[in-house]
Amino acid sequence: MGPEEIAKKVTLKDLRPIAKEHGIKTSCVKKIDIVRQLPEEVRE
Repeated sequence: MGPEEIAKKVTLKDLRPIAKEHGIKTSCVKKIDIVRQLPEEVRE
């Protein structure tokens, strides 16, 4: 599953805590950019 498909299925509210666990900045960033920065094993 590609980052675009994941970004369509997941809400930003659900994505923020996961991104913060991995040290990804979440303010002023689009949802697709957060998904692209996540490690491969987390995306699945």
